[in-house]
Amino acid sequence: MGPRLFPARVKKPKDKAKVEAGVQLVQRWILAALRNRTFFSLAELNAVIRELLDKLNNKLFKKLSGSRMSRFLEIDKPALQSLPKVAFEFAEWQIKKRSGIDYHVEVYDHYYSLPYQLRKEYLDVRLTGVHCGDFLS
Repeated sequence: MGPRLFPARVKKPKDKAKVEAGVQLVQRWILAALRNRTFFSLAELNAVIRELLDKLNNKLFKKLSGSRMSRFLEIDKPALQSLPKVAFEFAEWQIKKRSGIDYHVEVYDHYYSLPYQLRKEYLDVRLTGVHCGDFLS
């Protein structure tokens, strides 16, 4: 099993300080260079942004050896894995919902019908954006 990653906690800006500083640097670097220019197509703008981003990534660090690109190639790129074949699907679980004698289970004030074999069973309900719910007994 690889290293465990944990997302930054909600409303805890100190968790994201290094990432936010990096985003701020890129934003300032690119916006400052673009502030007095006019673009007539998205392709033209994207080409200039790509050029500026490449320049920033290859710029040498002041206090460390190398650049952002050299660090990426040395540390991050070897650890990259291919994307999963199936996209992540967010799901919410409601544990131990009991179905009624009428073969229905109530989830967030909505009633879903079930196979009659699940009458009066305790179920784990999985809610997704795609399906109304999956029921596991």
